[in-house]
Amino acid sequence: MSTVPKRYEILLVAEHVEDRGGASVEDSAVRTAVVEATGRRGASGYPIYEGHGIVADIDPETRTVEALLVDGRELDYGLTALVRPAARS
Repeated sequence: MSTVPKRYEILLVAEHVEDRGGASVEDSAVRTAVVEATGRRGASGYPIYEGHGIVADIDPETRTVEALLVDGRELDYGLTALVRPAARS
């Protein structure tokens, strides 16, 4: 039985950037947010995480974002969402 993480950090990054000036993909994110598990499941069947204007269904096994709303809207074309464990606080 797997456990569902309580929080993740979601990074919104541009898909195609010619030169990041030496910055990593994560460091060049246009927006980041720590999202926390709500205890509910989305239409995708995966746990829903919310925080800082972002609502996401995330597969905890693969860390894949299955559904995403940013400020109530779908993600703009040209952006992609990456997921990493949230830093401990």
